[in-house]
Amino acid sequence: MKIAPSPRIVSRTLAAIVALTLAAGTATAAGDVYYERAFVRAAQDKCRLFEPRLTQALEAATLQARGAALRAGRPAVELAATAERAKARAEATPCNDAELNQVKTRVRHAFAGWSRAARINFPGDKAIWSADRFESAHDGWRLFQDGATGASPVRFGLTGKAPQEARPAAVVSFVGKPRPYAARIVMRDAARSPRPWLGADGLPPDAARRAVFAAGSDLAPRDLLGSGARAGEVWRFPDSAVEALATLDPREPFLIEFLFRDDSVATARFEAGDFAAARAFLAMGPV
Repeated sequence: MKIAPSPRIVSRTLAAIVALTLAAGTATAAGDVYYERAFVRAAQDKCRLFEPRLTQALEAATLQARGAALRAGRPAVELAATAERAKARAEATPCNDAELNQVKTRVRHAFAGWSRAARINFPGDKAIWSADRFESAHDGWRLFQDGATGASPVRFGLTGKAPQEARPAAVVSFVGKPRPYAARIVMRDAARSPRPWLGADGLPPDAARRAVFAAGSDLAPRDLLGSGARAGEVWRFPDSAVEALATLDPREPFLIEFLFRDDSVATARFEAGDFAAARAFLAMGPV
């Protein structure tokens, strides 16, 4: 489907597009979905069309649409230009436009389910982020992805009692190893390497990487242990790790490294995927 230049046609096509799933089958379809969601998101910034919770749902859906387009083969530079076109179209559309008001109603219906959804999985190329908007009296996983280092399971994500207050953590259950003395997240350093590094193993050379060290560790409570694990350690990371991960390309990997006193390093590999979209979903608050 080709995006029409007319605001009238854009509005009509938007009403149908917003209800589509984000896992579009082709690069063209994925890019079109992103254009339409970016247009509505920009119109929201200008005209305040929606309440805060629906705005967060739209933000999550827009980020997920971008991830789907990237995974379908659309270049990041092209998507940046797409977002600028969508913003320009929104700026040229009056807030009292009759068709924009129709779109507003249809978008509200299309995303009503997001407001009521307690759990959503955000699939990537190889891994899934599982998001949970329930609120509880105990620290639990609000967002996680499962990985492993050797035979030892590792779970990374955001933990907390409430979804909008969740903080980054990793839980590991080592098999036949002593306790590590430190843990760190290793990823591309956007300041040194602005463009995604998608060749080879997906990580840039050491000079273009950054590491965020855990602030500390403790025995993991049972609610944070992975499936089948009887014991483990939880490593807590600063909030800066969340901001850095949210800027990664959805196709990029990042590592969690556990450091031992014999100079050995145990590494678990994760996928950035739709981390940013899932985080926006959590920002809607508890169900």
